[in-house]
Order: sequence, then structure tokens, then C-alpha cells
Amino acid sequence: MPIEINGHTYYRTKEVCRKTGISRATLLRWLKEGILEEPYRDRRGWRLFTLNDLDIIRAEITRIRVERVPARAR
Repeated sequence: MPIEINGHTYYRTKEVCRKTGISRATLLRWLKEGILEEPYRDRRGWRLFTLNDLDIIRAEITRIRVERVPARAR
């Protein structure tokens, strides 16, 4: 369930994963690899994501990465 702080809505990690359909492991890996910026944290150190953060995560989900695979030697 989202939380309100000073008139702003924030989502915790579990809610972000539920809303976007990605696993917690994937979300944390993307944060570690710098694919996503580290979100705000509350006084306990828990991550707090904004609606904008959710939009960025959804965009990353649908992004296609093209990687060149070298042709095999025959």
C-alpha cells in the first residue's frame, strides 16, 4: 500500500515489484548495476519509490537491448 509523506506518494519495494511485475532480485540488481537510480529512503532505511520511478522501471522492462553476437567460426 502506498504511503503519504508531506503530501507525496511513495511505494515500498514490495509494492513496486507487484505493480511492475518484476522480482525483488531483479529490482535490486538493476539498482546495484546503476540501471536505476537509488530511490529515497525512510528513517529505517527502507527504499521509497515515486510514481516517476515506477514509470522508469516500466520503461526499462520494455526496453530492448541489442547485443552483437560474433559469428561462429566454421
